[in-house]
Amino acid sequence: MASFAVLQATFLLALLSLKTYQSEVMDKLSPLTPVSLRISFKSSLQHLDLEWTVQNLPHHQELKMIFLIEISRIRTSNIIWVGNYSTTVKWNQVIHWSWKSELPLECATHFVRIKSMVDNGMPPELSSWSEWSSWEEVHAQNPLEPNALFVFPKRKLVEEGANVTICSIFGSNLKDIFCYLEGETIHGEQLDSHILTFELSNVPFVRVSGMNFYCMEKPTNITDGIVLFVSKVLEEPKDFSCETRDFKTLSCTWSPGVDTGLGWSMQPSQSYTLVESVSRERKHCEHKNVCNWKITQELQEIYNFTLIAENHLRKRSVNIFFNLTHRVHPLAPYNVSLESIEATQATLRWNVLYHGNRYSLLCQIELEGEGKVIQSNVSVKVSGEEIFSELVPDTEYQACIRCAGASHFWKWSEWSCQKFSTSEAAPSEALAVWSTVREENGSCIVNLFWKPLSKLHAKGKILHYNIITESLDKPHRVKLYSASGLANDMKLTLDQCAYQINVTANNSAGQSPASVIVISGDSGKEVKEERIQRTEDGFLVSWKPLSADNIIGYVVGWCVRLQDPLCDLQWKNIGPNTTSTVISSDAFRPGIRYDFRVYGISTGRVASLIEKRTGYYQELTPSMNPPVTVKNLTSHSFVLSWTDYSTNDQSGFIQGYRVYLKSKNRQCQPGFEKAVRSDDSVCCKYNIKNPEQKTFTVENLQPESHYEFLVTSYTRVGEGPNGTFRAVTTPDELSYTLVQIILPMILSVLFIISVCYWKSQWVKEKCYPEIPDPNKSSILSLIKSKENPHLTIMNVKDCIPDALEVINKPESTKAQVMGTEKPFLAESELTAYLYPLQKEHSGPGPWICFENFTYNQSASDAGLCGHIPVPSKDLQWQLGLLTQPDNLLNVLEGNCEQPLREIPAGEASLNYVSQLASPLCGDKDGFSNNPTITMPEPCSDYKMQMAVPPCLASPLPSEEGSLSSVVLLDQGEHYH
Repeated sequence: MASFAVLQATFLLALLSLKTYQSEVMDKLSPLTPVSLRISFKSSLQHLDLEWTVQNLPHHQELKMIFLIEISRIRTSNIIWVGNYSTTVKWNQVIHWSWKSELPLECATHFVRIKSMVDNGMPPELSSWSEWSSWEEVHAQNPLEPNALFVFPKRKLVEEGANVTICSIFGSNLKDIFCYLEGETIHGEQLDSHILTFELSNVPFVRVSGMNFYCMEKPTNITDGIVLFVSKVLEEPKDFSCETRDFKTLSCTWSPGVDTGLGWSMQPSQSYTLVESVSRERKHCEHKNVCNWKITQELQEIYNFTLIAENHLRKRSVNIFFNLTHRVHPLAPYNVSLESIEATQATLRWNVLYHGNRYSLLCQIELEGEGKVIQSNVSVKVSGEEIFSELVPDTEYQACIRCAGASHFWKWSEWSCQKFSTSEAAPSEALAVWSTVREENGSCIVNLFWKPLSKLHAKGKILHYNIITESLDKPHRVKLYSASGLANDMKLTLDQCAYQINVTANNSAGQSPASVIVISGDSGKEVKEERIQRTEDGFLVSWKPLSADNIIGYVVGWCVRLQDPLCDLQWKNIGPNTTSTVISSDAFRPGIRYDFRVYGISTGRVASLIEKRTGYYQELTPSMNPPVTVKNLTSHSFVLSWTDYSTNDQSGFIQGYRVYLKSKNRQCQPGFEKAVRSDDSVCCKYNIKNPEQKTFTVENLQPESHYEFLVTSYTRVGEGPNGTFRAVTTPDELSYTLVQIILPMILSVLFIISVCYWKSQWVKEKCYPEIPDPNKSSILSLIKSKENPHLTIMNVKDCIPDALEVINKPESTKAQVMGTEKPFLAESELTAYLYPLQKEHSGPGPWICFENFTYNQSASDAGLCGHIPVPSKDLQWQLGLLTQPDNLLNVLEGNCEQPLREIPAGEASLNYVSQLASPLCGDKDGFSNNPTITMPEPCSDYKMQMAVPPCLASPLPSEEGSLSSVVLLDQGEHYH
């Protein structure tokens, strides 16, 4: 221990002696004053570069020194910065130091001085400083002219968010200086009488062409300005990564971030350099986000990359370290093909790029089809194979494959895909078949429906459907029908309603199992239709289960009104132990009525109807009001009728009708109540709750009053639309009574007139028989007279009298005829004559008088008759009716030549001989040709009965002969 203490004391004494020696040396070297201070500047960087030396330094000796630097602006007393600079100084060494000014150096004069001190580890207050060097003055700008104006710095480049100081200097003659930044006035600080400074904090990026700053003196408009270039901040590259695809090239990629390039060549876009530390190689990247590095022949597995990004303002870098085999991104598989494609299986084959035996790939396979994706993995080095099984026939698939490193996963390759389709197979499931049946004209009309098979069960494109009908009564009666593959129904007309129908679907590979449905002639029991309401899930249809043991299930069918021939029938098969189901469909629409039918299916495939239901998916108000007609209008009532309004074709179940009535007195009839309609009109309302009642009598009305009415139907939701009221006016009571009396009378008169008109021919025949016209009768042919060849004598044999009636009267009367009296011949001598007057008679010639006062009462009253004049000279013939033709000449020469004077009433008189028309009414030409004939008074067109004097009456015809007549006419005078 004593020896240790001695050694410690000795060490402390030596150290103390060394310190004392150094202090003495330092005292001998002091003062070490900086000399030869020189200052330069860089305006673009706003840097002051200082250099100086220290005198009195010993040769080959280094000293650690501290330099105190002071910088003043404008004047030496205005010190703006003071700082220390420590460095090791050698003999005759030039010391360099740089200072950056916030204010552009051109804005003001700067002054710099330095003093130094040896750094001996003692506190500065215990150390001695050298003397200050002399002030060195720095001028970056020449002296100003009186009218000069400048703005600094020029072409300044800063980063976004930096702080910038701008100054404006101007001559002595300029006073009012105004400055603007991007067109907005900016106020600065007066640094001197001729210096203005502007502090811009957190400057933004405006545009790549920079920001505009300028100053102007008014009113001289002397102007100067600068463009301040603000760059985006250089970002560190992101997502830096390197990988190989073929073990020949490494591809390094990154996200460069924002572009820091500026216009006017102030700053290009940032550049990138790739440096590999292991090989100590570097490469300048040509692109901003990718750089390729060539792998050497000696397979280098470990790489250490540094990516450097830089621009004029800053530099950024990122680093990555990896094993090459862990960064393999394989190329996509090639030569992908599908082989041995069948209905349910296929084989996939492919190739990959070979990377040597020590490196293998794991390939992922995806099979997509029918909305499903099946995945599998296979490890390969050169080629691979995968067999797909349990595929769906006639289905399009897509097989895709990609690969990645098997040992160290980095990235999957791109997908390589190939599409293929499997072949068809025979349909695997029977069709869902249903039918509707009705009898028509002794035949059975079957509407057969079937649902198309799903793609899974169709296993191919359905080409057609086969329908085979087989009579149950005559099994040998089989008939085949065919429908196209697009059809889903068929109408069959069968001779009876007892058939079994088989339906199959066919594609190119075969046919489906047969669906069997049996049509029975039994119509079953009558089922009453009931209404159902829709629930939230749909229509709930329920039924009572059938007790029969042969029931194998139920079928619920529905449609929009089953009576519609265009009904799209739908159905649903239900198990035998189910007694209800919910029918829902996207096809259901509000305001549409749907009919539902429930059938029980027996083991013989015979369907029997057990329930009927009908309902609306959503009831709406009626879309139209009933068309109303007015009947039986009286002074106190009228009847409204809308019998043609159908309640089944509405948008809801019709629950009744409402009759609205308006009147001037606004009084409601019994049974009506006051009501306010949606248009705020007030009227009387009568509610009819029976939807089948389609007539209504409005009673207790006032005569000659105006009423308006409207009839609407209503459902559970509400009533029909607001229609237009129709007007009706009641008649007065008197008019109504008169109409009740006069109208039947008028109808009766019209009926009688009609009957009389229809029976006029019968009445005429019975009461007023037609008198034959002598002009149209058959008269004896005329024969020539011997004395006068111009006379024509009618043959008595050819004359057939119309009718002749001789009446014997015991009494006789005398008739004065033309003033001449002659006794008539005896009844036994002649029956009737047309006898002429005597030659010397001064009156008119012989005449024939037609008297039928029944037809001409006026003639009877006047005692007139129609006269036919006959020439009186040389009349040698007589006209009469003879019993025999041989008596004709004798009669002409007989004693009937005297004028007619009296008609013995006791003698036989002729009541009716013939019917002649007046010559004046018939033929007037015969008179006009003979001047001796005196024209008689004009006669009417009525037909007269001929009166024959008794002297011309002939005896009744004998049994051998016939009644004959002879008429002698003068030449040229033929009367027919």
